[in-house]
Amino acid sequence: MRDLRTALLAVALWSIALLLVHVPGLAVPASGAGIAGAVLVVALRRRGAGLVVLGLLCAAGLAATVAAAQPAREILAAQDGHVIEALVEVTSSASAGRDGRLWFDAQTLEIGPPAQHQRISAPVRVGVDPIDGADLGAVLRVTGQGKRTDAGERVVLVVFGSRAEVARPATGIFAVAAGVREGFIERAGALPEPGAGLLPGLAVGDTRAVPPDVSAAMLASGLSHLTAVSGANCAIVVAAVFWLVSLCAGGLFLRVALSLLALGAFVVLVTPEPSVVRASVMASLAMLAVLLGRPSAGLPMLSLAVCGLLIVDPWLAAAPGFALSAAATAALLVLSRPLLRGLVRWMPRPLALALSVPLAAQLVCGPIVALFSETQSIVGVIANLLAAPAAPIATVIGLLACLAAPLPALADLLAAAAWLPAAWIQTTATVTAGLPGATAAVPAGPVTAFVVALLSTAVTLVLVRPRSRRLHLAAAAVVVIALAVSAARMLLTGPLASMTAPGEWSIAACDIGQGDAVLIRSDGHTALVDTGADPDALGRCLAQTGTEQIDLLVLTHFDLDHVGAATSLAGRVATVLHGPVAEPADQRILDELAAAGAVLREGAVGTHGSLGAARWRIVWPPPDSAAFPSGNDASLVVDIAGGGVPRMLMLGDLSAAPQRQLLSSGRVNDRYAVVKVAHHGSRDQEPALYAEVAAPVALISVGEGNDYGHPRKETLSLLEAAGSRALRTDRRGLVLVGGHDGRLAVWTEHQE
Repeated sequence: MRDLRTALLAVALWSIALLLVHVPGLAVPASGAGIAGAVLVVALRRRGAGLVVLGLLCAAGLAATVAAAQPAREILAAQDGHVIEALVEVTSSASAGRDGRLWFDAQTLEIGPPAQHQRISAPVRVGVDPIDGADLGAVLRVTGQGKRTDAGERVVLVVFGSRAEVARPATGIFAVAAGVREGFIERAGALPEPGAGLLPGLAVGDTRAVPPDVSAAMLASGLSHLTAVSGANCAIVVAAVFWLVSLCAGGLFLRVALSLLALGAFVVLVTPEPSVVRASVMASLAMLAVLLGRPSAGLPMLSLAVCGLLIVDPWLAAAPGFALSAAATAALLVLSRPLLRGLVRWMPRPLALALSVPLAAQLVCGPIVALFSETQSIVGVIANLLAAPAAPIATVIGLLACLAAPLPALADLLAAAAWLPAAWIQTTATVTAGLPGATAAVPAGPVTAFVVALLSTAVTLVLVRPRSRRLHLAAAAVVVIALAVSAARMLLTGPLASMTAPGEWSIAACDIGQGDAVLIRSDGHTALVDTGADPDALGRCLAQTGTEQIDLLVLTHFDLDHVGAATSLAGRVATVLHGPVAEPADQRILDELAAAGAVLREGAVGTHGSLGAARWRIVWPPPDSAAFPSGNDASLVVDIAGGGVPRMLMLGDLSAAPQRQLLSSGRVNDRYAVVKVAHHGSRDQEPALYAEVAAPVALISVGEGNDYGHPRKETLSLLEAAGSRALRTDRRGLVLVGGHDGRLAVWTEHQE
């Protein structure tokens, strides 16, 4: 009963923290002692009064923390949209973003417009071009544009850095930890793939060397938590040091002191991410309980750690990593044993024991993941079961290899030994992520979280077998219905996918989120203009349209939302027509496609060709343009018509200025049936171009709930004025267009 009370206190405090940090401008009292005192007399007369009073005092402390931080956060938020110069201290590990920047959390020391700095301390998220020295504890001077985050985010401002320099490198233990990490990453990088890039993530939580496709596979297979240092890693470190000191006949105080010292050094080495902080605090409390001779159950320790951390940093309540870490730990403490008892009815006990742990974590964490992720891993339990034996081996030996850096021969030997389990984990991730129906695409939000929670509860009740027969039958019915729906969905998105869309189409705007991917078909030949960023979303569109081979792949420009999934088509593309190459990463994409057999061809004005019976030509950009050398404004603009394809103009990501030049060039001098709206319907458009095109159908490839406000109201208005009907993939899903005898036929997956 006491365990339940402490857990309820933690949940209540978590809810209060979420409320306080998500309401902008909330007037929070500097101290809640008066509130607690007012209810103290009433609370003492009731059972559980101590818990009520403790809860009120904790809530008061939490409110005081929020109130104390609010002035600095408001000053920082006022920098939204401004060009700022900031002096920041790095407080997290750096990771490579999809935009090519290096991203990390930091604490501001000074910030403001250039030459108008003010001293202020508040958390920010910083993205800069790759730079050496962005280590934990280093101080950087960053110039860039600030963008305010939503209420409830731990960081107040995101700084998109255009220039950065190291003002003061990491010193002391932070410098030592950075050197050890870098040395281990270099040592692991000399090992073969698979496994080399993943090993630093498994050992010390550094994911900079993990290839993007491996990261996506780890996420899809439900194994991404293995590269996020958690309670298991902290427990291994503490237990190992405690055992070694005991072996050397050290006393209890020495064992606890050295274990805590090693734990602190480990946290610095792996950087204090939310899950690491939660695990280290919980481990510290457990060691303190051992020192006092009062070992406690795991749930009270977890609840105390959660409450304490939320009081110190209420914004952790909105951090997915912290929530998943605490929830997974609670699941292991509370749910794994009942699941084990239920599973032994169906399988041998050793298998049930191995399965109960990942299943408990999956059932409890699934609803939390559904709040912010648009995919749910279906193969997560199986993947974790397969990876479970290798994970601690790779983690422990990898960590030893990291610490053995002063002895290169020993470090090389240990790194090689850790490589094999890392390779097994990576292979498990890629194989399971590639299985049909490995993930389920779902809209993120409370509704999906409720549905996933209902299914998790039903599965738990089926396995645990409650005393109520009606409850058990109801849970079984929910599970059976969910399995039937999932099987039907797998068929409709797999072998039967092409049967869900009509066959008479020549243009298909794929629903791939925030990005572009347009299929064109003529006389049995297919072209794909851009690929979007998500290989899975592109794969679903290709399956739904029955597309196996791509005769012509057009990469209009090299932004991630246009080429991110391009390499997933390796071996299926005959010819690649691409825009100007500006970065080495752009060339790597082309090289990978070429290595798989594709012929590369750079496009510019005058480039033309055929697709079946259709003819296409490039009408932008001018060759070797000094004004538009690369990027959005150098997007290939494709004009295609004939062979059953209604005349179509695809504008890439052109802004208004190049649109005006395109119009004045005379290369767009006729009416079109279809126009692909530039830049997902951004505000930067030239109305005269759309008036000249006067296309009855305007396709807008855009992601639901994107941060840019695409498509903008101004763009929708100018399309309406030009007589164009806007068809948005975020609302319509897959959009198919066909033409016969001068008439257009339109089919959409969803009705708006």
